[in-house]
Amino acid sequence: MRVDTNFFCTVPMPDAGDPAITPTSRRYGNDAVIECYRNLVEWSRTADSLGYDTMWLTEHHFQYEGYEVLPNLVMFGQHLAGQTKNLRLGQMFNVIPQWHPLRLAEDFALADIITGGRMEFGVGRGTVPREAWSLGTVVASGDNAMSAEHDRLNREIFEESIEVIKTAWANERFSFRGKHFVFPPDDIPDRGSYVDDLTLIPRPERHVDVYQPVTSPETIEYVPRAGHKAVYWLQNPDSQKQKWDRYAEIREEMGQPVAPGDDRMLVMNMHIGKTREAAMRKGKPGHDEFCNFLAPYGRFSSYRNPDGSKVAFNHCPTVQESVDQKIQAIGSVDDVVENIGFWKELLDLKHLCIFFDFPGITREEMNEQMHLFAEEVLPQLGETMTRRPLPNLSPLI
Repeated sequence: MRVDTNFFCTVPMPDAGDPAITPTSRRYGNDAVIECYRNLVEWSRTADSLGYDTMWLTEHHFQYEGYEVLPNLVMFGQHLAGQTKNLRLGQMFNVIPQWHPLRLAEDFALADIITGGRMEFGVGRGTVPREAWSLGTVVASGDNAMSAEHDRLNREIFEESIEVIKTAWANERFSFRGKHFVFPPDDIPDRGSYVDDLTLIPRPERHVDVYQPVTSPETIEYVPRAGHKAVYWLQNPDSQKQKWDRYAEIREEMGQPVAPGDDRMLVMNMHIGKTREAAMRKGKPGHDEFCNFLAPYGRFSSYRNPDGSKVAFNHCPTVQESVDQKIQAIGSVDDVVENIGFWKELLDLKHLCIFFDFPGITREEMNEQMHLFAEEVLPQLGETMTRRPLPNLSPLI
């Protein structure tokens, strides 16, 4: 089984889960942010040594609260490639509407060449108005009542940006005319003539897969049609199975069938303890901090009430709810084996990405979690780490 790991990139937070501290009342300085980066370097080495395939990082901006403090995943991933030997470095996700598409295309291509093809390209539309507005775009969010107009505009910019990036990567010379972007702009004088097309310098040396989260009905339909690999997270089993199978149905309709489980990734939040009680006690503060922070953005709206009805958009689950509904795996080694075994059977799961990075986890605890999964959970599932061979390219590091 391919096993990856995902990091929110959170500062050290020893008081995570304290109900007296609201997420927006937290404020951290630069020293705490830099300590987060030091932790990520250490954890990349651990993941590399244990056989994890890809380490995925999360892009966000202006988060004084300390939860997600890495603004440039390509740049930091390139640094981590220099600290490791075989680990791939992915972006979960580049927030595409917040980037100039050609700058991102260049940056990723350059990093991929430097690392010998060890970068993985993940794309998303964003969730946070604070950063979207400040970086020149818009997004629908719980903060603006999921504005339909902002969602429409954000989606247009996202899809057009993706088309620009793919076009620039695939063609030695290209031009593009869309609703939001025109490349090259009209009437650019250039040494006695005018610019008719552009050449991206550099371009990747290989085909680049695109990973995208699957959440809304529109995205469920878009991702397979765009040829992207799908990423699923925090879904109840019924919803997850429906979305997972719909991906395969669309690929079949397109004449591009996929084998069971292929081209789809399940992300699973996880905390492993020596006993169920120890895992719940130790995992609860980070779980609760994580959920309190993200609930206003509707991240847990796939949960269900005891009667099976839908929860509110801003639902904030208890750790017991998360475990009982199998949406997060918090428990003993045997409990986690049971949870992943359930998803493995339900989805024909071949690609699992584990999120251990609950707020409050220490450097030593993170290393322990990665070891526990690789050395105790995975063997009981009858699986081993299946790391893909690296591209046959010559890195510059």
